[in-house]
Amino acid sequence: MNTISSRAKILYALAGLFLVGAILVALTFVLHGDEYAMNSRNRHIYSGNVLISGGRVLDKNGKVLTEVKNGERRYNDSARIRRATLHVLGESGYIAGGVLEKYSAELVGYNLITGVFTAKEKGGNDVRLTLDAELCAEAYEAMDGRKGAVGVYNYKTGEIVCMISAPSYDVKNKPSDIDTNPAYDGAYLNKFIYGQYVPGSTFKTVTAACAAENIPDIFARKFYCSGQYDTGDGVVKCNDVHGELTFEQAYNRSCNAVFAQIANEVGAKKLENAAARMGVKSSFEISRLNTARGSVDLSKTSHTDLGWAGIGQYTDTVNPCNMMMLAGAIANGGETRIPYFVDGVYSTEGALIKDEKNTQTQTLVNTTTASVLKQLMRSTVTDYYGERYFPDMKMAAKTGTAEVGGELSPHSWMFGFSLREDFPYAFSVIIENGGSGYYGAGEVASQVMRSLFDGK
Repeated sequence: MNTISSRAKILYALAGLFLVGAILVALTFVLHGDEYAMNSRNRHIYSGNVLISGGRVLDKNGKVLTEVKNGERRYNDSARIRRATLHVLGESGYIAGGVLEKYSAELVGYNLITGVFTAKEKGGNDVRLTLDAELCAEAYEAMDGRKGAVGVYNYKTGEIVCMISAPSYDVKNKPSDIDTNPAYDGAYLNKFIYGQYVPGSTFKTVTAACAAENIPDIFARKFYCSGQYDTGDGVVKCNDVHGELTFEQAYNRSCNAVFAQIANEVGAKKLENAAARMGVKSSFEISRLNTARGSVDLSKTSHTDLGWAGIGQYTDTVNPCNMMMLAGAIANGGETRIPYFVDGVYSTEGALIKDEKNTQTQTLVNTTTASVLKQLMRSTVTDYYGERYFPDMKMAAKTGTAEVGGELSPHSWMFGFSLREDFPYAFSVIIENGGSGYYGAGEVASQVMRSLFDGK
């Protein structure tokens, strides 16, 4: 009897272990089934790491960017569209984080019950983007062979309408020397999402916000620029001898001497905290991609280091998408929608299957500070740059000419936004080693925003 009882206990234990194992397998299948089904080794839907099953990827106007025909992945007929949208779509094994990777299950139509087979028979689903492919192509052409990134979004809705990274290449005619030719350095990286750059004078917007919040009489003050600022342990040089300036004039004319002085007056801790609050050091999820974090570490700065940090040099870095968001937040009273570039997943008949719009908001500056920055950026255009780049757009902007050391030309920056109610768009442009912010990034921003404005 004892033997039978012992055997029964063993059987019960084995049955219990089997049940636990079955539950774990079922749970793993439920939670990770799509990962197994969509593995690039699945020959039913991949060939040579290329997704050869599933529906189409469309731009906001219904233009087909990529689709599958006769078991082959095909792309838009236009080489300029293919180059401009390459980093958004991605290329398996080379450019990670594209729609073809992040939305592969939705494109194929995978579901937990039928897997991929039924979906494959139906042709999969469509993924529609918020991007305007033609605007992206114009932005890429405006870069004129230079490296960098451009982004534009509606700061009221969060829809990204333009996002390009340069250099790019034609996925149908991939250059044979892409891995050895310096002209293609960085071609595998979506720089708008993952890039980290020295911000130069665009960072004076952060320093200006910190000053407005911590120096009560900042707008009544008068400053003097002799061409440099003596910090006590070194010198921060200016780009000109500006003479007497108000705070607003110092921002408009991008005076290094005044902003190095302001950075030292507010102090390292407050300046670093301001950068953190304004999203410079944050990572944001943009249609399943996470933007690169900027870096502002002022923990061990001398007075000179702090002065350089306050004008966007020292060890400061920022991400282009995050800077676009900051511009949008300033325009929108301090709060902005988190951007997105995937609108939704649709059946081939056009029925919405999955809404991918991001309705989340982020407050980057308080309302009062946003109003101050809006005034500064607007007057920089009206009183200093002039309206010629952005006629009728009621644009507010700030450029940056970011020194990168050695004999290399500075990075060229511009970010800004329109104050027109019927044109609520913000942008950022970075050109690597592009020289003057105004004449480099400014001209690219002008071409892109004019094209968008003319088509509104």
